[in-house]
Amino acid sequence: MMRLSEIIVRDPAICGGEPVFRGTRVLLRTVLASLADGDSVEQIVESFPTLDADQVRAVIAFAAASVQEDLPLPEIPSIA
Repeated sequence: MMRLSEIIVRDPAICGGEPVFRGTRVLLRTVLASLADGDSVEQIVESFPTLDADQVRAVIAFAAASVQEDLPLPEIPSIA
């Protein structure tokens, strides 16, 4: 299994430092927007032939990990 750092890179010289897939100029946010629009992994790979299905699944994992770090913990309801 590949590590995210092998798939995703942030380099100020590439797309202003936004996260992209290593070796491409495909922005992660572009792929996430496609997923949000309901595109399947297969449709995304077809639209971006420099990507493969494992890379698209990696961006889903990246987004899940990012959200987990950024979201506040939910309040625990008090028992009255």
